[in-house]
Amino acid sequence: MTERSLTPLPPEALYRRCPLDGLDFETTSDLEPLGEHLGQERAVDALRFGLAMHHEGYNLFLLGSPGVGKRELLRDLLGERPEPLAEPRDWCYVNNFDEPHKPRVLSLPAGKGRELAADMLRAVEELLVSIPAAFQSEEYQAEVQELADEFARREQEAFQALGDRARAQGVALIRTPSGYTLAPTRDDKVLSPAEFEALPEEERKRLLEVIEALKEELKSVVRQIPRWVREGREKLRALNREYSTLVIDQAFEELLNKYRQLPAVLEYLEAVKRHVADNVEAFRQAAGEDLPPEAAPLKAREFRQYAVNVVVDNGGRQGAPVIWEDHPSYGNLLGRIEHIAHQGTLVTDFGLIRAGALHHANGGYLVLDAAKVLAHPFAWEGLKRALRCGEIRIQSVEQWLSFASTIQLEPEPVPLRVKVVLTGDRLLYYLLQHYDPEFGQLFKVAADMAEETPLTPENAALYARLVRALVDRYGLLPFTRDGVARVVEQCARRVEDAEKVSLHLGYLADLLRESDYVARSRGRDRVGAEEVRAAVAAAIHRLDQVAERVRENILRDIQLVDTAGAVVGQINGLAVYQLGQFAFGKPSRITATTRMGSGGVIDIEREARLGGRIHSKGVMILSSFLASRYAADRPLSLTATLAFEQSYGGVDGDSASVAELAVLISSLSGLPVRQDLAVTGSVNQLGQVQAIGGVNEKIEGFFDVCAARGLTGTQGVVIPAANRVHLMLRDDVVEAVRAGKFAIYAITHVDEALELLLGAPAGEPDAEGRYPPESINGRVVARLEEWAKRRRKFSAEDGGKGAAEEEGENSEGGEEPTGGGGDGG
Repeated sequence: MTERSLTPLPPEALYRRCPLDGLDFETTSDLEPLGEHLGQERAVDALRFGLAMHHEGYNLFLLGSPGVGKRELLRDLLGERPEPLAEPRDWCYVNNFDEPHKPRVLSLPAGKGRELAADMLRAVEELLVSIPAAFQSEEYQAEVQELADEFARREQEAFQALGDRARAQGVALIRTPSGYTLAPTRDDKVLSPAEFEALPEEERKRLLEVIEALKEELKSVVRQIPRWVREGREKLRALNREYSTLVIDQAFEELLNKYRQLPAVLEYLEAVKRHVADNVEAFRQAAGEDLPPEAAPLKAREFRQYAVNVVVDNGGRQGAPVIWEDHPSYGNLLGRIEHIAHQGTLVTDFGLIRAGALHHANGGYLVLDAAKVLAHPFAWEGLKRALRCGEIRIQSVEQWLSFASTIQLEPEPVPLRVKVVLTGDRLLYYLLQHYDPEFGQLFKVAADMAEETPLTPENAALYARLVRALVDRYGLLPFTRDGVARVVEQCARRVEDAEKVSLHLGYLADLLRESDYVARSRGRDRVGAEEVRAAVAAAIHRLDQVAERVRENILRDIQLVDTAGAVVGQINGLAVYQLGQFAFGKPSRITATTRMGSGGVIDIEREARLGGRIHSKGVMILSSFLASRYAADRPLSLTATLAFEQSYGGVDGDSASVAELAVLISSLSGLPVRQDLAVTGSVNQLGQVQAIGGVNEKIEGFFDVCAARGLTGTQGVVIPAANRVHLMLRDDVVEAVRAGKFAIYAITHVDEALELLLGAPAGEPDAEGRYPPESINGRVVARLEEWAKRRRKFSAEDGGKGAAEEEGENSEGGEEPTGGGGDGG
């Protein structure tokens, strides 16, 4: 049996340089700006498909992390002026004179809404002048006087005829301030009461009978007066309507001819004419206020019932409307009805109807942030209802939920043809797909933006042109060839993959702007690799105060981490802490204790409820590995405990499982673990080592502690071989490896880690399944066999009592092989 020889990775494997083959320029000023979207072919194809599909339900959801460039991609594609879904039109709300609480909506060609509103205002101005003028004309006054004279003549003729008949019978018809009365006469002289009493009785009786008969005739005449008045009023009203109709027809004749191709407008204008004719007195009263001609426009605005509320004006728009709504509340999306305070009461009318983003985007495209829509109450349900029904119905939330019992405006709904583009991250998209049954029916097109692209010479050249485009957009200094290469390398580190480069435009733009700042502060006229490196270092320095405090605690031995020597049952694991956009690595001490027991691994993190499910899974896997390797045909007489020392917060991930397995085997075998090495990696049930995340930060975290204490040349980090492609380490780490002061080891199997950490061969089983006694596996097997013999001995001596007690103790201690810790990998 031979010990495995594990060679540290060469410096060239720790940092992949950007291929310079495609960077054939001196500065980015020599390049053409990139006019395409690098690496986003899939998303572009999906967007173009969705934008061109005008069938129901083919709305879009653009997936991507914040800052990846969703807005820029959409702006470019929508800036190509895609075909409108429908002809963009103006939308206006006008008064419904029959049912004022149900305003009518008018659809007009683009630009006509504003014209109609102005035309109606001018028509009202004209009516304010022409109606009073018509009623003050001599012709009108003469006809009114004729009506008055006709009434007076009819009244006079009726009373004259009655008076003549009375006079012929010796009775006079007398007009008094209180009306008409009858009195007896002689020789056309009214008799006094005394004279009347002196008349013969027969004469008195005759006169009284005549007076009574005439009284009836008088009553009949008086009863006709209201009818004559009513007839006169009707004639006056007819006269007024004749004159007002003449004026109104003249005022609206031009409008009716202008809008003859729009039946809905013609119907509205006819309704206005009828309403004005029925309410002409309001215009006459306005003239009675001594209205000067120059005040007519202002006065016309008071006649709100005839105004046109243009809620959407597409006049002058070229192509389809494209609306970006950054505050998609319910009212901002679907429109709202405003109120004004009047005499202590809130009142409203059709003129206070306000359009929403859906109105403005009708016939075109509406871009919304999905998270913002979901964050506003009822906005998501309102948007879905509008898309599902194909119309925009303006309602208050109280109306929609049937909470309002008062009469409110019910504007006529607007037909809707719109393409909605939602933007958001992948998690939100798949949550909506899973939990909202309507989502998949309304948003059938998903455009998934790539977060990274392969780092090839061709893509490096395109990336340089992308840098040129951003330099031009933000007015930055040109970047040199090595400056662009350093930008590409930093973007490769961001995605934790030396063979790929990040497509996150937000991060790239920030890096370019900050590098430009460094270059300008140094008086440079271009940005080179050193300025980019300084910008990266400055960005880290602004955020790494917590990392410095953590490292300080380790260096002051407040948190115990050894970087030299060897200890049984103790190992250095590695954790990653993510603080917003900043991540840093930190070594953590992991310890293990083993004793004779019944075959379980107790995870203290899990028992203390500080561990997550992924770490629990990792502990279960390493427990399975122990059982399959060392107790395949016998009971595993082991109870072990694992702990992350000085861990006071939750931990998760399985990237500590290699370290946990190694420290368990150290405790079982009695072989000390090298403390000048730190370990990260996930292990499966077959002992194979699997990739983990945050490998660069973990290596640098342990390196910083070792460098602060002094590099010895034996220190290093053990990582999974699968993580080699992810290595993009800092320059100081690479230089330390090149100088032989630090080492990075890449392993594929746990036995490689055991031999490196414990300083002994792992050992291979012979034909009978026995391991060499001096090997790591041989020592573990010997220890487990010894414990098994002791258990059998105790069971025989105590009649099983001791074993039963031990079983109870282990189960009480949480022997089930689960866990709850880890190093955040």
